[in-house]
Amino acid sequence: MAPAILDLSNLSRSLNEMLVLSALAEGSRHGYQLALDVEQMSGGLFGFKHGTLYPILHRLEAKKLIIGSWSDEGLRGRRKAYSLTDHGRAYAAELRDEWRAVMATLHRIIGERS
Repeated sequence: MAPAILDLSNLSRSLNEMLVLSALAEGSRHGYQLALDVEQMSGGLFGFKHGTLYPILHRLEAKKLIIGSWSDEGLRGRRKAYSLTDHGRAYAAELRDEWRAVMATLHRIIGERS
């Protein structure tokens, strides 16, 4: 079965979107905190640079998969926290299933060989 929403032609973008959506499934996050959480959850394997993360967040927001809300943090200034929309939650679940199928297929192909 071919993936319906996973963009196999651009795995890096799809992976980054999955990482962001998965982190936001745990609750609302500011961009910087989201980057820290992904890095921590992956044991440092995955990380976002400032120039990479915010375009991803803007793209997901434009697709109405996440929503951002501004808060006044006093001395820290205004910060934007992101959270999943209902559509984003459903999309993330479907994308997660497709990633699992792709990874299972990849593992089957490259599996352990003697």
